[in-house]
Amino acid sequence: MKTIKIAIIGLGYVGLPLARLFATKYNVVGFDINQKRIDQLQEGNDVTLEVEQDILKAVIKSTNNTENGLFCSTDINAIKDCNYYVVTVPTPIDKNNRPDLTPLYKSSETVGKVLKKGDIVIYESTVYPGVTEEECVPVLEKVSGLKFNEDFFAGYSPERINPGDKLHTVDKILKVTAGSTPEIGKKVDALYASVITAGTHLAPTIKVAEAAKVIENSQRDINIAFVNELAKIFNLMDIDTHAVLEAAGTKWNFLPFKPGLVGGHCIGVDPYYLAQKAQEVGYHPEIILAGRRVNDGMGQYVASEIIKLMVKNDIRIKGAKILNLGITFKENCPDVRNTKAVDVINQLKSYGTNVTIYDPWANHEEVMHEYGLITINKLPEEKFDAIILTVAHNEFLNVELNALLNTNGVLYDVKGVLTNPNSKRL
Repeated sequence: MKTIKIAIIGLGYVGLPLARLFATKYNVVGFDINQKRIDQLQEGNDVTLEVEQDILKAVIKSTNNTENGLFCSTDINAIKDCNYYVVTVPTPIDKNNRPDLTPLYKSSETVGKVLKKGDIVIYESTVYPGVTEEECVPVLEKVSGLKFNEDFFAGYSPERINPGDKLHTVDKILKVTAGSTPEIGKKVDALYASVITAGTHLAPTIKVAEAAKVIENSQRDINIAFVNELAKIFNLMDIDTHAVLEAAGTKWNFLPFKPGLVGGHCIGVDPYYLAQKAQEVGYHPEIILAGRRVNDGMGQYVASEIIKLMVKNDIRIKGAKILNLGITFKENCPDVRNTKAVDVINQLKSYGTNVTIYDPWANHEEVMHEYGLITINKLPEEKFDAIILTVAHNEFLNVELNALLNTNGVLYDVKGVLTNPNSKRL
């Protein structure tokens, strides 16, 4: 039996936790094009905070030897003797909300350069049904010169990582698996089953596994869009949406979703992948796209509600000082990818207000690079005309926000987590 050696392509929020887990049992090489990231990981430091330092250092190897453990590199030669290649790169959308498969194409080219007979390439990136076999495999064939399902094989096992979640870690989340042939499906499933304590589910085909993943996030997106629409309706009727949801939640089968900003790299993106494929095969997905329109518009809606409250309180809008609490896409996590807090901030700034952004979790260089916004990591001592909580970081929950507000100031709680009686909830 051939000794298993695994290459993980992409060492971000998904790839690193998976590489660390596999490294407890196998010889693993983590490959990434970011040299700075590689240097940090080889020193045992993960800036995404997904893998704790002591846990990472326990598996990191200083050389690419045959022992179990994790060696990270930007050198393609470090992965040429692997026989399993697991691709965990992002799958973003472009400015027109169309799927951008560039990271998948590039990573497939990289793997194709070192692909050998008998190797298995597993994709974890969230895609629409058909991407693995119709988009990625042809790249692998072209670059490697090998024949699919004769010389090499493919698998798919969609990631279910929840950034910042220390309870549902990768080994504790049931893993869907699939292979390009029934035999390969069993091999892929066995590989994951060897480290995933929560178990695995072997899907009959790769397309089934791809579809299962993309509808998981689409379902959540639609449900959140529904309660966001309810919030708009109940706000017009002067009814507390959270109180309504709490009352309705006493029914055993009521789904406990809350209104809010839908960002991040999954829920706010994946429905567009499914919609794109649906349109390609001749179906216009009305519910999926309607949900996206509602959720994509929530940043502008929140900003307009805050401006209305400020006007009611006789606050001069132009030049008003506003404190925005949080810019990451979710609480207690440094991930700023596709954060909708930016929509609120930019809309407020369009009214001529001065917005201060406080977030102790965010990487301030990354925020500047991605969004051109300045952030601070210490709570300011000055007073503001309005304070908005857009992200429920633990650090925000015990702050005496009234002390930071001017006499007629507005306190707006997007997440519905503040106990302050003066706050207005979404």
